Amino acid sequence: MTKFLAFGEIMLRLSPPGRELLMQTPRFDVWVAGAEANVVTQLARLGHDVGMATMVPDNDLGRAAITTLRGHGVDTSTIIRDGERMGLYFVTSGAGLRATEVIYDRAWSSFAQAPAENWDWTALLAGVDRFHLSGITPALGPVPAKAALTAVRAATERGIPVSFDGNWRGKLWERWDSDPRTILTELVEHADLMFGNHRDIALLLDRAFSGDAEDRRREAAEAAFAAFPRLQTIASTARHVEHVDLHRLSARIDTRQEHVQTAEVVLAGIVDRIGGGDAFAAGVLHGLRSGQDIATTARIGLALAALKHSLPGDASLFRQADIDAYLDGGLDVRR
Repeated sequence: MTKFLAFGEIMLRLSPPGRELLMQTPRFDVWVAGAEANVVTQLARLGHDVGMATMVPDNDLGRAAITTLRGHGVDTSTIIRDGERMGLYFVTSGAGLRATEVIYDRAWSSFAQAPAENWDWTALLAGVDRFHLSGITPALGPVPAKAALTAVRAATERGIPVSFDGNWRGKLWERWDSDPRTILTELVEHADLMFGNHRDIALLLDRAFSGDAEDRRREAAEAAFAAFPRLQTIASTARHVEHVDLHRLSARIDTRQEHVQTAEVVLAGIVDRIGGGDAFAAGVLHGLRSGQDIATTARIGLALAALKHSLPGDASLFRQADIDAYLDGGLDVRR
């Protein structure tokens, strides 16, 4: 059986309860987190055969992360237990006109220190039909950047399609003497599917796109297709923030031949927006892996992104029935 494999760091997310400020009271809610882990978790919940290539320390924190992923149906046999430190990050949820704030505490984690030679891609990629990673891994430092580049080269050599989520993290790139454009460009060169918008493409190509709204996004997509011969599909969302609890969100998919864009949905009473992009990516991957056309796939991606805003924590945990109910438009109690 073929499967989907993601590569990236699993972390723990710590947040003050409710909408308190960090350390307002000495308590934290804790969730297993990480962009790639969020994607495989949601895909597993939808019945896909998925695995996660990563490293966690062989202690109670690492074992808790593995247990959580395994409980959702993710194959954890590809997770290495080594090193001494679990990456952490702290999220202080916003409210009203106070924005959500993130503090990273993931330097020198087990994953960030694992050299490229630690990963046996011959074994890890056996039976894999899609390999997924994001721009967060190379942002962690030169060691994980080399590991990410080695991974996509190995996938390409074996004819395995690569999906790449830009996931720009400026705070992480600024911590080391990095060259994000060069590194991210090579990663995208290996991808047939990219999650990113016109701003991500502008960074890669070092140029601006001046059109309005949809025209600008199509101009950027066409420029990316011209620059990256392997690239076939670009999926993105557009978000308009009224205040922390009220957003408007739409989804778009561009291919070389066509594009579709959904209408905006209003997200009111937001519980937690962290992980919404990962839920969208999982929805798009679910649609494409299920043989849906790009219009249906965009709607599925938007559905999971919207649903994620109703759920605390990083991961989207929905089933196909939840997607179907969302697409049917019913908001009354399901009895």
